[in-house]
This record gives sequence, C-alpha cells and structure tokens, in this order.
Amino acid sequence: MLFAESFADDQTPASDRLVLPYEVRRKSRQRVTLLSGEELGYVLPSGTVLKQGDRLLTGNGLVVEVEAAPEVLLEVRTGDSLLLGRAAYHLGNRHVPVQLGKRFLRFQPDHVLAEMLVGLGCPVSEIEAPFDPEGGAYGAHTHAHARTHGYRPLPGADVTEAHHPGHGPHRAPAKIHEFK
Repeated sequence: MLFAESFADDQTPASDRLVLPYEVRRKSRQRVTLLSGEELGYVLPSGTVLKQGDRLLTGNGLVVEVEAAPEVLLEVRTGDSLLLGRAAYHLGNRHVPVQLGKRFLRFQPDHVLAEMLVGLGCPVSEIEAPFDPEGGAYGAHTHAHARTHGYRPLPGADVTEAHHPGHGPHRAPAKIHEFK
C-alpha cells in the first residue's frame, strides 16, 4: 500500500489517478483505491478538502492526481447574472457547498433548496457531473489555494466590540487582523 501525507508540485508527471466524489474528498484521512487498483492511504491536515487537480506525493516519490468523480447534482443554468447571483446568495446563506461556473451553479441534491430556487424563478435541473465546489473564504484552504498572509492585530483594537450583524449573539473573536 502506498502512503501520502503531502502535496506534489505541478511539474512532476502524475503516475496514477484518484477519482472520488466530493463527500469522500472531504475526509482528511482514509484508505482509497487508485485507478491502477493499488491502495493509497493518506493523512492530511484536518479540514483539508481534495480539489480537482490536486496532486498527492507518496513516500516513494510517486505523484497521484485527484479527479472529481461524476455524481448526481442539481444545476441552475442561466445567462441572467442577477438571477444567478440571487441563487448563489440564497445557497451561500444556507452554507451549502456550491460550484460556480460562468453561467451555472451546481450543488448536491436537496429538494427543499430546489423548490426555493424554483420559487425565485431559477431553472433547476438534475445533471451528472464532477462536483468541485468553492472553498470557504474563512475556512481551511487546500494547499493549492492557500496563501501566506501576515496578520497582526489592529493597533488599539478592542476585540470585545467586534460583531458581525445577523450572526447571532455577540461573541468576541480571538483577534482582529489586518492584511499587510
């Protein structure tokens, strides 16, 4: 069995592929089967979500490319950018993983969400396609999308006064940061 615990660079050719649906790519430690039939185990930092095109590096130097498996999804497809924006807003407001495309949104099947979007005037259809949703802006990033930021508390900031309206009762964050 092969074992991977880090990501490979984009330069080394992949020797095998790992095709998984989204729910399985969300697990940061598991044993899986590669397309070649060989088993691979991996342990990645908690919260890591494997994305389409990510590349894992095994202990013996082999590179395994990650591919999003086709799965049943719901899709809103329209050229109306306002309607698409409204759909994205309402799905995001419900913390639903959403894949954004030039004229479409895709999300995992949920009849309540589908009915809500149809009620907003959005065309919703069932499709089969790979699902590779956006990563969260505040959550863990995959290695390919991570950037190192220098954070430091704002001078004189009173962290007990910070509050995001509409996010429930007041809770002070651990720190308030600014980008360098």
